[in-house]
Amino acid sequence: MTSADCVLCGVVTGALPASVVWHDDVVVVCMDHEPVTRGHMLVVPRVHTAGLGDTPSTTLARMAVVAQRMAGALRSSGLRCEGTTLYLADGAAAFQEVFHVHLHVFARYRDDGFTLNARWVVQPRDELDATAGLLRTALGGYRSLPE
Repeated sequence: MTSADCVLCGVVTGALPASVVWHDDVVVVCMDHEPVTRGHMLVVPRVHTAGLGDTPSTTLARMAVVAQRMAGALRSSGLRCEGTTLYLADGAAAFQEVFHVHLHVFARYRDDGFTLNARWVVQPRDELDATAGLLRTALGGYRSLPE
């Protein structure tokens, strides 16, 4: 299922131009047209879902496996690559701009210009424990997630 007004649906169907790196029956990997670094790719599911909560776990798992393979390709390609970043924005507050779930894979190297301007603040253990409790409740208890 695709959405007629979604740019990434246009990419996966071939209706819009893209520099495709790799594809299978679940995902298409293409170059980001506004790359952070040279080699910046997007892993895009063929089925339109807006975010993580809408996306089947099997699709997310395939995205992760393909992203791992693409990160390996970056490292062995001859492009400048001292590390890699995987980035998935889920929702407007997380800076998602295209509401078709997708995973960015890009090369990292010293002074590449990419930054995270977060405020990293150490929290006291009691606050961390309280937050963990809220999350355990939301998950339905303290146990392993199903495979």
